[in-house]
Amino acid sequence: MADGLRLRKIHHVELWVGNAKQAAYYYRRAFGFSQVAYRGPETGCRDRCSYALEQGTARLVLTTPLHPDSQEAEHVRKHGDSVRDIAFEVDDAAQAFEITLARGAEAAWPPAESRDEHGVVRRAAIRAYGDTVHSLIGVRDYRGPFLPGFVAAPALAGEDAGLLRIDHMVGNVELGKMNEWAGWYSRVLGFERYMSFDDKDISTEYSALMSIVMSDDSHSVKFPINEPAPGPRKSQIQEYLEFHHGPGVQHIALQSRDILHTVRTMRRNGVEFLYVPASYYDALEARVGGIEEPVEAVRELGILVDRDHEGYLLQLFTKPVEDRPTLFFEIIQRHGSRGFGKGNFKALFEAIEAEQARRGNL
Repeated sequence: MADGLRLRKIHHVELWVGNAKQAAYYYRRAFGFSQVAYRGPETGCRDRCSYALEQGTARLVLTTPLHPDSQEAEHVRKHGDSVRDIAFEVDDAAQAFEITLARGAEAAWPPAESRDEHGVVRRAAIRAYGDTVHSLIGVRDYRGPFLPGFVAAPALAGEDAGLLRIDHMVGNVELGKMNEWAGWYSRVLGFERYMSFDDKDISTEYSALMSIVMSDDSHSVKFPINEPAPGPRKSQIQEYLEFHHGPGVQHIALQSRDILHTVRTMRRNGVEFLYVPASYYDALEARVGGIEEPVEAVRELGILVDRDHEGYLLQLFTKPVEDRPTLFFEIIQRHGSRGFGKGNFKALFEAIEAEQARRGNL
């Protein structure tokens, strides 16, 4: 894979947050994640606390700094709660690190080994867009609850919402930087261009964006990269860049085995989703044809549907999960389709613009 790099999968996604204990509670109670491991002063880590959460194969790590002069504290001050690390599992962390540096990556930290009674892990990291990094983690035969330094957490299970895995992650970059970062993922990580969308595909009368989707060769890791496009008003990408203070991860898409169950569970748990106008459903069956899910239930829950030549998908987007209009989540269920809901772009954009207008940022 990728000329010896051998990126196996996304190992986890780490968010640096202002209060990891409270954030962990939110993702357990609202999204149905279960806490599987913990690191903090009680385990010998004196400068931060981290909570590892899991649902299906999706793993989130929530980390908060314990001192105001740390890089974590500066990251949270600048960006708010946001994604810091999209970590890859690799066969050999040192080898992967050297390969990426030879291809032009910038080092975030060099390979280091950590161990405990469960085994050995080797880890390095490279810099991506903004303050985002990609850890390269070689776990080999490690059998611990998460990574060395973490201990198994007390039984804090969330109500499983039916989430299976991370489907894709979207990064927002500045105007004129999309092709540069698409080229970086191609050159450094061996990704290929999976598909692309221009301002004719993703626009309303007010704003637009452009996007290139990069994917590993197995198509199991997909990273759309967005940049704003010129328009008469401020696009959602520009709003994100202003409030995040630079490029970063815009949203994490979580694949569901039953989106009706997932959305019902998350709504009951207090998760807020974008509002889809009732008129969207007037021509739904004529546009996408028959689907397995009851159309009335899809309409009731405000779920978007799109079909391509491979099948169809259902998707719905949360509102931002913090006070800054930055990070949000997508819930997606696929019935053959490997796309991103191109037929829903206009409805989605209009829903986002309605929220922007309420915030006074359109």
